[in-house]
Amino acid sequence: MAALPVQPKFVATSDPAAQWTSAEERRPYFAYATNYLIDTKSSVIMDVEATRSILQAEVGAARTMLDRTEKRFGIKPDWLAADTVYGNAENLGWLVEKRGIIPFIPVIDESERTDGTFSRSDFEWDEKNDQYICPEGHALKQFRRNYSDPARGPDNCGRKKYRGLKATCLACPSKEICCPKADARYVTREPHEEAREFARECRKTKAYKVSRDKRKKVEMLFAHLKRIFGLTRLRLRGPNGAKDEFLLAAIAQNVRKFAKLRPRSIKQEAAA
Repeated sequence: MAALPVQPKFVATSDPAAQWTSAEERRPYFAYATNYLIDTKSSVIMDVEATRSILQAEVGAARTMLDRTEKRFGIKPDWLAADTVYGNAENLGWLVEKRGIIPFIPVIDESERTDGTFSRSDFEWDEKNDQYICPEGHALKQFRRNYSDPARGPDNCGRKKYRGLKATCLACPSKEICCPKADARYVTREPHEEAREFARECRKTKAYKVSRDKRKKVEMLFAHLKRIFGLTRLRLRGPNGAKDEFLLAAIAQNVRKFAKLRPRSIKQEAAA
């Protein structure tokens, strides 16, 4: 269960660990979240994790389930499909760089500009020289000489800033569509940018479109959880109570799925 860095607005007297949420555009209520890791071929639930109903907890649950599934069953997925919530730089870096899993996940990217000026995607990354090349062919560097000022390096989040020369930018013919309100242009490079770029390239493939359709299977399981199994509210209290109820519900869903996957006997086929 992930803790919030700030004091929650409301606390349930009967279950202080429950999260005050307004998901699905309904009136706010206290709730827990259930997270599934499924096999998209058969819709069988591989693992389940109960968390507080906050985004950082859900992302952490995905890592927990992946590690636990590999440890228990020796199963490691080649690819993982998920929605945009899981597309932050840290999570993509963990999937690609540490686990070697192909992420069919939309990247959380706020670098695209909508005012008509150049976005970061218009600048070419030169990995060999650790610099960006602008559309006019000029280099944007993080360092041009040695500085003792720590502010010149990456910030607390690991984000790097690459700047163009003031004299070059002021004389550039594309200044009005690059940095009209500044003397020089700079672009930032997020941590784990290589993993983010890899995820962007994966999104252009046919496999991504297939994974997007298969991702709907987990949403169907959540819908069945409410409509067929009637799990609209929990009977037990606390994180352990939520964990037990979600686990039992997932087992019931799997049993129902296994019954449908079981091969029909000769007698059953003859009777049909």
